[in-house]
Amino acid sequence: MSRSVVRTANAALPVPGGAYSQGMVANGFVFTAGQVGIDPASGQLVEGGVAVEAERAIDNLEAILEAAGSSLTRVVKASLFLAAIEDFWSVNEVYGRRMPQPFPARSAFAVVRLPLGARVEIEVIATV
Repeated sequence: MSRSVVRTANAALPVPGGAYSQGMVANGFVFTAGQVGIDPASGQLVEGGVAVEAERAIDNLEAILEAAGSSLTRVVKASLFLAAIEDFWSVNEVYGRRMPQPFPARSAFAVVRLPLGARVEIEVIATV
């Protein structure tokens, strides 16, 4: 199986600080790392609440998918991680507006904590 790393300066942390890649392409799919609402220009978490963070996270995902030769229209599975399950409906509104229909399969989880104090993290799998 061949696989290739996806890296773009248009998404958060083009050179990740941890042991991971922004994305990997393998067997006709692109698998993204979870994205939080980090502005790639500043390297900082965006301010303004969970909806603003979700918008930025999706912007980051879109940049990674484009760098891999894919797009939001090709997402088949998404996972949402929420620091507070009470934020689900705010994130769902952003997600529903940004993700093209038909909507991909999706899971949502409440977690104890997210990197950098983020309130939402999103990862996707898409076809290339």
